[in-house]
Amino acid sequence: DECYAELGWDAWDGAVVPCILSDEVSGGDLTGLLSVYSLSKQSNLAGYRAAFAAGDPQLVATLVNTRKHAGMIVPAPVQHAMAVALADDAHVAEQKDRYRRRRDALRTALEASGHTVDHSEAGLYLWTRRTDLDPADATAQDSWDLLGELADLGIIAGPGVFYGAGGEGYVRVAITATDEAVARAAARLTARGPRTG
Repeated sequence: DECYAELGWDAWDGAVVPCILSDEVSGGDLTGLLSVYSLSKQSNLAGYRAAFAAGDPQLVATLVNTRKHAGMIVPAPVQHAMAVALADDAHVAEQKDRYRRRRDALRTALEASGHTVDHSEAGLYLWTRRTDLDPADATAQDSWDLLGELADLGIIAGPGVFYGAGGEGYVRVAITATDEAVARAAARLTARGPRTG
């Protein structure tokens, strides 16, 4: 699933995130590889269910055949919208800049309020934990406690434990809210300042 490929941050910013099908990743052998790409993130077309798959010709043929027989053919207006979106890089850059502003505002505010942001090199989320919390000692309860602290500030996030044991001690903060909502959340975090115990 490569729908976040246009949303690389930090070390990926300005660089092309390689596709699983590129020679540098696949070694030129597509056997067993299927890249699924959606316009939901880069073009904000989640409701359109606009996506495509590419890769191993046998896997693609099986997928196409299965979808045809299941009646899951992409409607022509959606196909047209996909073609228009895929031919326009300007709106993709504009969308990324919008997310970048929200990400920068939230990251700065989270760090000012005593949080550390880890494992957030790409995508639409910031994985955050309290600075005083060692990830090696994190528990599921730490995720819920941190979620409660954010909820007390009127900030809705997802508990890291929903995503497996590696998420213990973390919450996942989305950068998909409106600019106004992100600004309000950032102001609340900054006003609260670092956690004192």
